[in-house]
Amino acid sequence: MREIVLDTETTGLNPLGGDRLVEVGCIELYNRMPTGQSFHRYMNPERDMPAEAFAVHGLSTEFLASKPLFTEVVDEFLDFIGDAPLVIHNASFDISFINAELDRIKRPAIPRDRLVDTLLLARRKHPGVSNRLDDLCSRYAIDNSRRTKHGALLDAELLAEVYIDLIGARQSQLILAADTVDVRFGVGETPRRQREIPLQPRISDEDRLAHRAFVATLGDKPIWNEFLPAASVAAG
Repeated sequence: MREIVLDTETTGLNPLGGDRLVEVGCIELYNRMPTGQSFHRYMNPERDMPAEAFAVHGLSTEFLASKPLFTEVVDEFLDFIGDAPLVIHNASFDISFINAELDRIKRPAIPRDRLVDTLLLARRKHPGVSNRLDDLCSRYAIDNSRRTKHGALLDAELLAEVYIDLIGARQSQLILAADTVDVRFGVGETPRRQREIPLQPRISDEDRLAHRAFVATLGDKPIWNEFLPAASVAAG
């Protein structure tokens, strides 16, 4: 199953009051594992950057002035996300900005039934405590030391790690791996790969006979007999 973990940065909190999208970051998951494929774009909001928003993400009016408009990156963005579910922390915030930008250029909105809101998932799993992204990173021992400011791509990368732990996918993967271990190789060990064409045995028939003769000198019930074919033991 393909999923897209998504985060945005904006000029403020109200897309209907003139605030605009300035950054989008996406991480692709396949069967709950990052594939290494991502989408990241800065966008010119065609307005100034309020000091409060700049303090959050550090994206200045001057920096964004040379970036493409949303309408110039929208096709690439929509192609990347396709029809996959969108995993977003506080999804109503991000999708309201994305849909406001789509509405400005007369493009269809992204339906909300595609959203997986990790904030709601975290509140159900960890009620009564703060479930900000930084809190969840600490809770699941995910290194967020690079997050000195908000950034859409970095936050999407961190959220992908949080999401995998939040839904128990990492534990399921470990259990699945443990269930496939061949018990002949011991608990927690990985089965050895088998050659398509086995090597020729290095032990000759003479070596086997010599070993059985040696075992016969070890008493009535030597432990080596447990590893010999029953017919060989009887014959010995």
